[in-house]
Amino acid sequence: MAQTILFKKVPLLSDLPRSELDNLATTLQVVHLQPGEILFREDEKGDSLFVVLEGELQVLMGMGEPDEKLLAVLGPGEFFGEMSLLIPGRARTASIRATGTARLWMMTRVDFDALLLRQPKLADTMVRTLTRRLDATNSSAFRELQEKNHQLQKAYDELKAAQAQIIEKERLEKELQVAAEIQNSLLPQELPQGPGYDFGACMVPARTVGGDLYDIFTLEDDRIGVLIGDVTDKGIPAAIFMARAHALIMAEAVHGGSPGEILLRANRHLIKLQQADQFVTVLFGILDTRSGELELARAGHELPVLVTAEGRVISIPQGAGQPIGILDAPLMDEQKISLPMGATLLFFTDGVTDCANPQGEQFGHAQLNQALSSLAGRGGQETCNLLLETLKRYQGDASQSDDIAMVAVHSGNRSLS
Repeated sequence: MAQTILFKKVPLLSDLPRSELDNLATTLQVVHLQPGEILFREDEKGDSLFVVLEGELQVLMGMGEPDEKLLAVLGPGEFFGEMSLLIPGRARTASIRATGTARLWMMTRVDFDALLLRQPKLADTMVRTLTRRLDATNSSAFRELQEKNHQLQKAYDELKAAQAQIIEKERLEKELQVAAEIQNSLLPQELPQGPGYDFGACMVPARTVGGDLYDIFTLEDDRIGVLIGDVTDKGIPAAIFMARAHALIMAEAVHGGSPGEILLRANRHLIKLQQADQFVTVLFGILDTRSGELELARAGHELPVLVTAEGRVISIPQGAGQPIGILDAPLMDEQKISLPMGATLLFFTDGVTDCANPQGEQFGHAQLNQALSSLAGRGGQETCNLLLETLKRYQGDASQSDDIAMVAVHSGNRSLS
């Protein structure tokens, strides 16, 4: 009874009378498989249909290959191989492997031909079965083709998106490079040399462009302007704001006045720009090369460091000074500094003292003073170059978190009255 029910599940045999099914159950050969045993392989010629009595069988494509694919797992009552009876000489489209102990009925072509003689109507069933099988195959192939087309379209869309991102990235990189070139063009190409003084400067943005800037420029009556600034934030917006501030300070310096007056006039223009989220700290000095006196205005910036020829660090008094570009009337920290012979005055941005090593420890003011003391007597540019090398060694493999800018004023060969 149970065996007859299993035969009823086979479409090719389902219309046979009960007596014929009972006869098949007692006359068909039984095949036994051990765990892992292979019944047949893909592309082998087949001439038998199989019905699973006990156990489970794996239907595999590319068996034994790195990309082996499990198509199905067949259990009791399921069948396979009927196309080899319907289409003589047809190659197997998959491999069959037992997962455990299995028992199968095997109907050979001889069995099938004898059955066809006894049951001629089986030919009609065969045609219907073949038609359903072909329809199912076509439907499966169509669905697979649709899925592959969908995957191809998705891959194409992703490729287009990736290509667009690459193009956009290249465009931004070119724009950043142009911005960096423009920013570099704002820096003095050659530093002026006053009688008895030499100057040095360097700048290293944390990104392609930055918000730090410096300048050293000549004024009337043997005077030299020394400027350094630091805009809040980094990148292109900071660089643009700094370029505006720099241009305004340079323009106002031509009209004369003390450094503090010049910065206050530039501040009035910056306020009109209404960049409420941006401001700039500035240290601006005017050096009189005849008297050796440097008149200084500090607008919220780091205090400069003065080092004598003997390596002694002299503290600069600190007054109240506020950044420009944010308040209508910021306070200016104004004072005058005399540079002894052989002394160096360093202007710098907070990227110097904030420089961090791989452990996150900042370079700080104490190490800056120590480094400058060891460089006492060096010229302005040499001082900046050696100090930058010191910072790079300290930073090591850590990333640069802020822009770095330095300007050094060195009193070389004259004593001051």
